[in-house]
Amino acid sequence: MLSVDEARALLNTIDASSPVGMRDRALIGLMVYTFARVGAAIKMHVKDVYVQGRRTWVRLHEKGGKRHEMPCHHNLEEYLQTYIEGEQIGADAKGYLFRTALGRTKQLSERPMSQADVYRMIGRRAEDAGVHTKIGCHSFRATGITEYLSNGGKLEVAQQMANHESARTTGLYGRRNDRVSLDEVERILI
Repeated sequence: MLSVDEARALLNTIDASSPVGMRDRALIGLMVYTFARVGAAIKMHVKDVYVQGRRTWVRLHEKGGKRHEMPCHHNLEEYLQTYIEGEQIGADAKGYLFRTALGRTKQLSERPMSQADVYRMIGRRAEDAGVHTKIGCHSFRATGITEYLSNGGKLEVAQQMANHESARTTGLYGRRNDRVSLDEVERILI
């Protein structure tokens, strides 16, 4: 799991001037702000980002064939719009949203990213941001849920947002009570 500062640094250090940078920021933002599983994120098509009632929403295709729809946080909305408009993929409704890069050209193909692609990208982006916490695709889910709950969010709503069957499962992600402050550790006077 990332701290708030690490998550912010990770998102803010991504250079969104290239198609790959826009894609990476949108994908990481999606996983943080919607608690999306990486498998659901990489299955998304362009049409799964849509406007309803003046708000951008995302449609995730979760495990077991479940559809899960969520409104976008304003940061995520900006990341997705910048990516879709910048890459000019809005007209390709049936195309995959998160596409692989064409070698080192920083251009995107029409093929979807795999979980391994996303994992490698996260490692590169974390290193670039100076994030030393060992993270993977699932780290963003735990980070988002923990931050939501730490800021007064309700467990039942987090459960719905994470598309969990049980609040107990969601509670396992909410690590807000696991944080031991440095002040407490410094009380060990050996």
